[in-house]
Amino acid sequence: MEGKLIGRSATRLLIPLAMIALTGLSLSLASAQTSAQSRNTRSAAATSGSGQYYFEFRSRQAWDYGHTFVVFGRVGEPPSKNNVAGLSPKGDDPKMWVMGHYVPVPSDTGWTDGDLEDKYITSRYRVLVSKEQYDRTVAYIRQLQAKSTTWSVELYNCNAFVADIARFMGLKAPSSTWIYPNVFVSNMRKINTGHPEAANELVSENVKEMNNPTRDGRAMINAGLIRQDARSTTAPVSPAPNVTIGAVRVSNRPVSSVGSLPAE
Repeated sequence: MEGKLIGRSATRLLIPLAMIALTGLSLSLASAQTSAQSRNTRSAAATSGSGQYYFEFRSRQAWDYGHTFVVFGRVGEPPSKNNVAGLSPKGDDPKMWVMGHYVPVPSDTGWTDGDLEDKYITSRYRVLVSKEQYDRTVAYIRQLQAKSTTWSVELYNCNAFVADIARFMGLKAPSSTWIYPNVFVSNMRKINTGHPEAANELVSENVKEMNNPTRDGRAMINAGLIRQDARSTTAPVSPAPNVTIGAVRVSNRPVSSVGSLPAE
């Protein structure tokens, strides 16, 4: 991904199509580059817990929807690529991402391009933990990475992967995984930091995010906030695949009955 807005190519969109309250929306993929004007200001971290180690749940900009993932490590030490976990379609072929909207496809579970760059972060929530809690959770993440062999928009996506980690830590997770990553992480932060009313705001916040002009690369280009990557003129670009979605829904039912299936 040259512009680092879409991860390692157009495969890093990673949010269920079922979350969008529209019918017949057509999606396209392209490279983009963020300008200084477009840097999102909603990346301020809220921190809970105590200890010298942390897990930071993050969402970042990506083409159309965004990506949800977790970064972890020792406080004060910069994280490496090995300190990132998230679920995404495997490899750089956009066709894999397209297929994942219809059937489960092979997955990657680690770092994707842009995950460690603050200028692409749209929301974050940091939890401080002890060394014992950190080691136990990292072990769980490695197990989850090993068994999360497929990615599916509807059955098991990046939000569901992160929700499993949060619940293992004893945190509350949003009641649906069929929402935008920014909304997912923001809602998780609120419901775990003394804002119980946030649970009832999930649907309205998701609809609001759908209309946010800086939500995704396509909208940002249309708004004139970013320009297409000039480097794309010197390299061949594959035809952008299109995905059309039919009737979709958003749910605020309890998490046990919505959208999140355990990894096989």
